[in-house]
Amino acid sequence: MQKKGKPKEQKLKDSTEKSGLHPRNPHRFRYDFNALIASCSDLEKFVSLNKFGDESIDFANPDAVKILNRAILKYFYQISLWDIPRNYLCPPIPGRADYIHYIADLLAADNKNQIPTGKKTKVLDIGVGANCVYPIIGSQTYGWYFIGTDIDPIAIKSAQNIIQSNSVLTDKIECRLQPSTNKIFMGVIKPNEFFDVSICNPPFHASAEEAATGSQRKNKNLGLKNTAQLNFGGQNAEIWCEGGEEVFVRNMIFESKEIGQQITWFTSLIAKKEHLTSIYYYLKKVNAVEVKTINMAQGQKVSRIVAWTFKSDAERKISI
Repeated sequence: MQKKGKPKEQKLKDSTEKSGLHPRNPHRFRYDFNALIASCSDLEKFVSLNKFGDESIDFANPDAVKILNRAILKYFYQISLWDIPRNYLCPPIPGRADYIHYIADLLAADNKNQIPTGKKTKVLDIGVGANCVYPIIGSQTYGWYFIGTDIDPIAIKSAQNIIQSNSVLTDKIECRLQPSTNKIFMGVIKPNEFFDVSICNPPFHASAEEAATGSQRKNKNLGLKNTAQLNFGGQNAEIWCEGGEEVFVRNMIFESKEIGQQITWFTSLIAKKEHLTSIYYYLKKVNAVEVKTINMAQGQKVSRIVAWTFKSDAERKISI
Protein backbone atom coordinates (compact mmCIF):
# COMPACT_ATOMS: atom_id res chain seq x y z
CA MET A 1 0.00 0.00 0.00
CA GLN A 2 1.33 3.46 -0.91
CA LYS A 3 2.35 5.43 2.14
CA LYS A 4 0.70 8.83 2.53
CA GLY A 5 2.86 11.64 1.26
CA LYS A 6 5.08 9.44 -0.90
CA PRO A 7 4.96 9.73 -4.69
CA LYS A 8 3.71 6.68 -6.54
CA GLU A 9 5.70 4.73 -9.06
CA GLN A 10 3.79 5.10 -12.30
CA LYS A 11 1.91 2.16 -13.77
CA LEU A 12 3.60 1.32 -17.05
CA LYS A 13 2.28 0.51 -20.48
CA ASP A 14 5.75 -0.55 -21.58
CA SER A 15 9.33 -0.40 -20.37
CA THR A 16 10.31 2.71 -22.37
CA GLU A 17 12.35 4.84 -19.99
CA LYS A 18 13.07 8.54 -20.41
CA SER A 19 16.79 8.90 -20.88
CA GLY A 20 18.85 10.55 -18.19
CA LEU A 21 16.31 11.09 -15.42
CA HIS A 22 17.33 10.37 -11.83
CA PRO A 23 16.80 6.71 -10.80
CA ARG A 24 14.38 7.73 -8.03
CA ASN A 25 12.36 10.00 -10.31
CA PRO A 26 8.87 8.44 -10.61
CA HIS A 27 8.38 10.17 -13.98
CA ARG A 28 10.97 8.12 -15.88
CA PHE A 29 8.34 6.31 -17.93
CA ARG A 30 5.53 7.30 -20.28
CA TYR A 31 2.49 8.68 -18.56
CA ASP A 32 -0.33 6.23 -17.96
CA PHE A 33 -3.14 8.50 -19.07
CA ASN A 34 -5.82 6.09 -17.88
CA ALA A 35 -4.43 6.35 -14.35
CA LEU A 36 -4.01 10.12 -14.59
CA ILE A 37 -7.56 10.58 -15.90
CA ALA A 38 -8.89 8.39 -13.10
CA SER A 39 -7.15 10.75 -10.71
CA CYS A 40 -8.21 13.95 -12.50
CA SER A 41 -11.17 13.58 -14.86
CA ASP A 42 -10.65 17.07 -16.34
CA LEU A 43 -7.66 15.69 -18.23
CA GLU A 44 -9.70 13.33 -20.40
CA LYS A 45 -10.89 15.94 -22.91
CA PHE A 46 -7.30 16.98 -23.65
CA VAL A 47 -5.98 13.48 -24.37
CA SER A 48 -5.85 12.07 -27.91
CA LEU A 49 -3.65 9.88 -30.07
CA ASN A 50 -0.58 11.61 -31.52
CA LYS A 51 1.00 10.86 -34.90
CA PHE A 52 2.83 7.89 -33.37
CA GLY A 53 -0.41 6.34 -32.14
CA ASP A 54 0.38 7.11 -28.49
CA GLU A 55 -1.91 8.86 -26.03
CA SER A 56 -0.73 12.40 -25.39
CA ILE A 57 -1.86 16.02 -25.11
CA ASP A 58 -1.32 19.07 -27.29
CA PHE A 59 1.68 20.63 -25.60
CA ALA A 60 1.04 23.88 -27.51
CA ASN A 61 -2.18 24.29 -25.50
CA PRO A 62 -1.43 25.96 -22.13
CA ASP A 63 -4.74 24.74 -20.68
CA ALA A 64 -3.86 21.14 -21.55
CA VAL A 65 -0.40 21.53 -20.00
CA LYS A 66 -1.87 22.95 -16.79
CA ILE A 67 -4.44 20.17 -16.43
CA LEU A 68 -1.75 17.56 -17.09
CA ASN A 69 0.31 19.05 -14.26
CA ARG A 70 -2.73 19.07 -12.02
CA ALA A 71 -3.29 15.37 -12.72
CA ILE A 72 0.38 14.51 -12.17
CA LEU A 73 0.50 16.37 -8.86
CA LYS A 74 -2.68 14.67 -7.68
CA TYR A 75 -1.70 11.15 -8.76
CA PHE A 76 1.93 11.20 -7.66
CA TYR A 77 1.99 13.72 -4.80
CA GLN A 78 -1.53 13.63 -3.29
CA ILE A 79 -2.24 17.29 -4.14
CA SER A 80 -6.01 17.52 -4.35
CA LEU A 81 -6.26 21.17 -5.39
CA TRP A 82 -3.71 22.93 -7.60
CA ASP A 83 -4.11 25.92 -9.88
CA ILE A 84 -2.09 28.92 -11.08
CA PRO A 85 -3.09 32.29 -12.54
CA ARG A 86 -3.24 32.50 -16.33
CA ASN A 87 0.11 33.18 -18.02
CA TYR A 88 2.16 32.13 -15.01
CA LEU A 89 4.85 29.47 -15.37
CA CYS A 90 3.51 25.92 -15.53
CA PRO A 91 6.73 23.89 -15.25
CA PRO A 92 7.37 20.36 -16.56
CA ILE A 93 7.19 18.14 -13.48
CA PRO A 94 9.85 15.49 -14.40
CA GLY A 95 12.70 18.01 -14.57
CA ARG A 96 11.63 19.69 -11.34
CA ALA A 97 11.57 16.31 -9.60
CA ASP A 98 15.08 15.57 -10.87
CA TYR A 99 16.47 18.68 -9.14
CA ILE A 100 14.92 17.61 -5.83
CA HIS A 101 16.29 14.06 -6.04
CA TYR A 102 19.81 15.29 -6.84
CA ILE A 103 19.60 17.67 -3.88
CA ALA A 104 18.70 14.67 -1.72
CA ASP A 105 21.88 12.97 -2.92
CA LEU A 106 23.90 16.10 -2.14
CA LEU A 107 22.60 16.16 1.44
CA ALA A 108 23.10 12.41 1.81
CA ALA A 109 26.82 12.81 1.04
CA ASP A 110 27.18 14.74 4.33
CA ASN A 111 25.00 12.26 6.24
CA LYS A 112 26.75 8.90 5.88
CA ASN A 113 25.06 8.45 2.48
CA GLN A 114 21.62 8.48 4.10
CA ILE A 115 19.08 10.93 2.72
CA PRO A 116 17.85 13.15 5.57
CA THR A 117 14.07 13.16 5.82
CA GLY A 118 11.47 15.03 7.81
CA LYS A 119 10.90 18.67 8.70
CA LYS A 120 14.26 19.01 10.42
CA THR A 121 15.72 19.40 6.93
CA LYS A 122 15.04 22.99 5.84
CA VAL A 123 15.14 24.11 2.22
CA LEU A 124 15.02 27.66 0.88
CA ASP A 125 13.43 27.93 -2.59
CA ILE A 126 14.46 31.15 -4.31
CA GLY A 127 11.70 32.03 -6.79
CA VAL A 128 9.01 29.63 -5.63
CA GLY A 129 6.66 30.94 -8.30
CA ALA A 130 2.89 30.71 -8.46
CA ASN A 131 3.11 26.93 -8.99
CA CYS A 132 4.95 25.99 -5.75
CA VAL A 133 6.16 22.82 -7.48
CA TYR A 134 9.60 22.37 -5.90
CA PRO A 135 8.26 22.54 -2.32
CA ILE A 136 5.40 20.20 -3.24
CA ILE A 137 7.74 17.55 -4.61
CA GLY A 138 10.35 17.92 -1.85
CA SER A 139 7.93 17.96 1.05
CA GLN A 140 5.82 15.09 -0.28
CA THR A 141 8.80 12.92 -1.24
CA TYR A 142 11.18 13.51 1.67
CA GLY A 143 9.10 15.39 4.24
CA TRP A 144 11.40 18.43 4.12
CA TYR A 145 10.33 21.85 5.36
CA PHE A 146 10.38 24.57 2.70
CA ILE A 147 10.41 28.33 2.72
CA GLY A 148 9.63 29.69 -0.73
CA THR A 149 10.44 33.28 -1.68
CA ASP A 150 9.43 35.44 -4.62
CA ILE A 151 9.41 39.10 -5.65
CA ASP A 152 5.92 38.79 -7.16
CA PRO A 153 3.01 39.23 -4.71
CA ILE A 154 0.62 37.43 -7.08
CA ALA A 155 2.95 34.42 -7.23
CA ILE A 156 3.20 34.35 -3.43
CA LYS A 157 -0.58 34.55 -3.07
CA SER A 158 -1.05 31.71 -5.56
CA ALA A 159 1.52 29.51 -3.80
CA GLN A 160 -0.12 30.23 -0.45
CA ASN A 161 -3.53 29.28 -1.88
CA ILE A 162 -2.11 25.94 -3.01
CA ILE A 163 -0.62 25.30 0.43
CA GLN A 164 -3.79 26.27 2.30
CA SER A 165 -5.92 24.12 -0.03
CA ASN A 166 -3.95 20.95 0.72
CA SER A 167 -3.68 19.74 4.30
CA VAL A 168 -0.61 17.64 3.45
CA LEU A 169 1.30 20.90 2.80
CA THR A 170 0.14 23.31 5.47
CA ASP A 171 2.75 22.40 8.08
CA LYS A 172 5.61 21.86 5.59
CA ILE A 173 5.73 25.00 3.42
CA GLU A 174 5.92 28.71 4.17
CA CYS A 175 6.03 31.57 1.63
CA ARG A 176 7.75 34.94 2.00
CA LEU A 177 7.65 37.97 -0.26
CA GLN A 178 11.08 39.33 -1.20
CA PRO A 179 10.58 43.10 -0.83
CA SER A 180 13.58 44.06 -2.96
CA THR A 181 14.09 43.28 -6.64
CA ASN A 182 17.83 43.75 -6.11
CA LYS A 183 18.23 41.19 -3.32
CA ILE A 184 18.05 37.41 -3.28
CA PHE A 185 18.66 36.22 0.28
CA MET A 186 18.66 39.47 2.23
CA GLY A 187 15.23 40.53 3.40
CA VAL A 188 13.75 37.03 3.52
CA ILE A 189 16.20 35.15 5.77
CA LYS A 190 15.81 35.98 9.45
CA PRO A 191 18.76 36.44 11.84
CA ASN A 192 19.91 33.13 13.33
CA GLU A 193 17.81 31.20 10.79
CA PHE A 194 19.57 28.22 9.20
CA PHE A 195 18.93 26.10 6.11
CA ASP A 196 20.45 22.86 4.90
CA VAL A 197 20.23 23.92 1.27
CA SER A 198 18.90 26.61 -1.04
CA ILE A 199 17.57 25.85 -4.50
CA CYS A 200 16.94 28.14 -7.45
CA ASN A 201 15.80 27.94 -11.05
CA PRO A 202 17.06 31.37 -12.17
CA PRO A 203 15.47 33.46 -14.92
CA PHE A 204 16.92 32.00 -18.11
CA HIS A 205 16.68 34.87 -20.58
CA ALA A 206 18.16 38.38 -20.58
CA SER A 207 15.10 40.12 -22.08
CA ALA A 208 11.45 39.62 -22.97
CA GLU A 209 12.39 39.54 -26.65
CA GLU A 210 14.94 36.80 -26.07
CA ALA A 211 12.37 34.81 -24.08
CA ALA A 212 9.83 35.06 -26.90
CA THR A 213 12.40 34.02 -29.49
CA GLY A 214 13.45 31.06 -27.36
CA SER A 215 9.87 29.90 -26.97
CA GLN A 216 9.24 30.15 -30.72
CA ARG A 217 12.38 28.12 -31.43
CA LYS A 218 11.42 25.45 -28.90
CA ASN A 219 7.89 25.11 -30.24
CA LYS A 220 9.15 24.93 -33.82
CA ASN A 221 11.61 22.16 -32.87
CA LEU A 222 8.74 20.28 -31.27
CA GLY A 223 6.75 20.60 -34.47
CA LEU A 224 4.07 22.72 -32.81
CA LYS A 225 1.97 24.92 -35.08
CA ASN A 226 1.61 27.93 -32.81
CA THR A 227 5.26 28.93 -32.45
CA ALA A 228 4.44 32.28 -30.83
CA GLN A 229 2.52 30.89 -27.86
CA LEU A 230 4.25 30.35 -24.53
CA ASN A 231 2.79 26.93 -23.82
CA PHE A 232 4.30 26.75 -20.35
CA GLY A 233 3.55 30.40 -19.58
CA GLY A 234 5.80 32.58 -17.49
CA GLN A 235 5.81 36.12 -16.15
CA ASN A 236 8.78 38.45 -16.62
CA ALA A 237 10.49 37.62 -13.32
CA GLU A 238 10.02 33.90 -13.92
CA ILE A 239 11.68 33.66 -17.33
CA TRP A 240 13.92 36.70 -17.79
CA CYS A 241 15.86 39.36 -15.91
CA GLU A 242 18.44 41.94 -16.91
CA GLY A 243 21.62 40.04 -17.76
CA GLY A 244 19.80 36.69 -17.69
CA GLU A 245 20.95 33.57 -15.90
CA GLU A 246 24.63 34.47 -15.72
CA VAL A 247 24.12 37.84 -13.99
CA PHE A 248 21.45 36.48 -11.64
CA VAL A 249 23.69 33.65 -10.45
CA ARG A 250 26.67 36.01 -10.15
CA ASN A 251 24.64 38.22 -7.83
CA MET A 252 23.51 35.18 -5.90
CA ILE A 253 27.10 34.06 -5.41
CA PHE A 254 28.28 37.40 -4.02
CA GLU A 255 25.28 37.69 -1.71
CA SER A 256 25.71 34.10 -0.52
CA LYS A 257 29.11 35.03 0.92
CA GLU A 258 27.38 37.37 3.39
CA ILE A 259 25.24 34.56 4.83
CA GLY A 260 27.64 31.69 4.26
CA GLN A 261 27.08 30.17 7.69
CA GLN A 262 23.28 30.27 7.53
CA ILE A 263 22.92 27.97 4.53
CA THR A 264 25.02 24.83 4.26
CA TRP A 265 24.71 24.33 0.50
CA PHE A 266 23.77 26.99 -2.04
CA THR A 267 22.61 25.55 -5.35
CA SER A 268 21.30 26.79 -8.67
CA LEU A 269 20.29 25.29 -11.97
CA ILE A 270 22.55 26.39 -14.82
CA ALA A 271 20.96 25.96 -18.24
CA LYS A 272 23.79 27.26 -20.41
CA LYS A 273 27.07 25.38 -20.23
CA GLU A 274 29.00 28.44 -21.45
CA HIS A 275 28.11 30.24 -18.21
CA LEU A 276 30.07 27.78 -16.07
CA THR A 277 33.46 29.42 -16.61
CA SER A 278 32.35 32.76 -15.19
CA ILE A 279 30.37 31.08 -12.40
CA TYR A 280 33.44 29.11 -11.30
CA TYR A 281 35.46 32.34 -11.43
CA TYR A 282 33.04 34.14 -9.10
CA LEU A 283 32.90 31.18 -6.72
CA LYS A 284 36.68 31.25 -6.48
CA LYS A 285 36.56 34.98 -5.88
CA VAL A 286 34.26 34.58 -2.85
CA ASN A 287 36.43 31.71 -1.50
CA ALA A 288 33.81 28.97 -1.61
CA VAL A 289 35.17 26.01 0.35
CA GLU A 290 33.79 23.41 -2.04
CA VAL A 291 32.05 23.53 -5.41
CA LYS A 292 30.17 20.67 -7.08
CA THR A 293 28.65 20.40 -10.53
CA ILE A 294 25.86 17.85 -10.95
CA ASN A 295 24.90 17.01 -14.53
CA MET A 296 21.27 16.37 -15.38
CA ALA A 297 19.56 15.31 -18.60
CA GLN A 298 16.00 14.86 -19.79
CA GLY A 299 16.04 13.43 -23.27
CA GLN A 300 18.03 15.83 -25.44
CA LYS A 301 17.82 18.64 -22.90
CA VAL A 302 21.00 18.87 -20.82
CA SER A 303 21.46 21.11 -17.80
CA ARG A 304 23.34 21.04 -14.53
CA ILE A 305 23.22 22.06 -10.89
CA VAL A 306 26.09 24.06 -9.44
CA ALA A 307 26.39 23.73 -5.65
CA TRP A 308 28.75 25.59 -3.35
CA THR A 309 29.38 25.87 0.36
CA PHE A 310 31.36 28.00 2.79
CA LYS A 311 31.42 25.26 5.42
CA SER A 312 34.11 22.65 5.84
CA ASP A 313 33.43 18.94 5.51
CA ALA A 314 33.39 18.58 9.30
CA GLU A 315 31.02 21.53 9.77
CA ARG A 316 28.60 20.12 7.21
CA LYS A 317 28.46 16.73 8.87
CA ILE A 318 27.67 18.34 12.23
CA SER A 319 24.85 20.43 10.76
CA ILE A 320 22.88 17.46 9.35
